[in-house]
Amino acid sequence: MSWDNRDYNRGGGGGFGGGLPRLSAQSAVMWMIVANFAVFVLQGVLGGAQRGSALAPEAWGFFSTDKAVYGGQVWRFLTYQFLHADFMHFFFNMLGLYFFGPLLEGRWGAPRFLAFYLLCGSAGAALAALLGAGLPGLGVFPPGSVLVGASGAVFGILAACAALFPHQRVQLLFPPVPMTMRTMALVFLGIAALSVLAGSRNSGGEAAHLGGAALGFLLAVKPGLLSWADGVSPNTFKVKLVTQKNEKAAQREVSAEAEVDRILAKVSEQGLQSLTAKERKTLNRETNRKRG
Repeated sequence: MSWDNRDYNRGGGGGFGGGLPRLSAQSAVMWMIVANFAVFVLQGVLGGAQRGSALAPEAWGFFSTDKAVYGGQVWRFLTYQFLHADFMHFFFNMLGLYFFGPLLEGRWGAPRFLAFYLLCGSAGAALAALLGAGLPGLGVFPPGSVLVGASGAVFGILAACAALFPHQRVQLLFPPVPMTMRTMALVFLGIAALSVLAGSRNSGGEAAHLGGAALGFLLAVKPGLLSWADGVSPNTFKVKLVTQKNEKAAQREVSAEAEVDRILAKVSEQGLQSLTAKERKTLNRETNRKRG
């Protein structure tokens, strides 16, 4: 997960011993994979051709405490989740999302799962920043260090699946060893915790794994914390936009009628010749609108 580390296969591998999940075009898991793939391709096009350029996704999207916290660039809590250091980093994160994400989305629905995914990724960055600032002696995540990847979100999914489906049989990809979901989660989380305590080269990334997993577990056992997301959908936004449009139209109608009443009162008191050109134009426009 950390920019300089390349040992990513520990955090993302995993799968079910049964058939492959089937994702519909409306699936949030599918859209997250597509979005990550699109950004990965964009990284290759812009980042590869213009390394160091402000246009490269890495330049404006990665997470660091300096930029996201001290610099106020809070969008990096989200954008860093869609950036990956190399193909293996991208592949294993998407593999974990593909195999385990549908379990949660099938239980909660797409809106709640999407909120869960992004929040867990953000929690991963937050914990890395907190440990780096609060325990500088460990050298976990210095302020200038760079964090990228969806591993925090994927570890949140893994922890939630372990809480909700602890006895679900899964099989690792490398090595192909069968175990329960709970056992697999404990193994990966144990590796992450030891890496943080030992100050490994990827301790910042491992801290993000722990942060995503902690929030993922909390949201799994306290599902009501995500209830706000159930009403969020494209149709919800469409209804809100239509409602806002109707409200603004009603406000304009009330204002126009009040202005016409004022103009008519002025005509009654001072005569038609007292009207300004603007008032005459307003009166003619509103009269034509009422007639038409």
